[in-house]
Amino acid sequence: MPKACARHILVKTKEEAEAIKKKLAGGADFATLAKKHSLCNSAKRGGDLGEFGPGKMVKAVDNVVFKKPVLKVHGPIKTKFGYHLIETIYRT
Repeated sequence: MPKACARHILVKTKEEAEAIKKKLAGGADFATLAKKHSLCNSAKRGGDLGEFGPGKMVKAVDNVVFKKPVLKVHGPIKTKFGYHLIETIYRT
């Protein structure tokens, strides 16, 4: 079964997610921004979600983590929790 390791930043609005994505594109540190802005408990770990298999996250997150290119920030991705910026670190 495939596994992946990812990190994310969860915020309330699409606009906030887009503003953070611009900072990341400008070279800002993902973990620092996650600690400062993310609403998820993973914020204290720099947004690190750890390693997981398909079906462990909501479908929209799974689709990014298991189907989109790794080491690239994707989003904003809307879920019932808010808007995510997601970066897959590796996938096996």
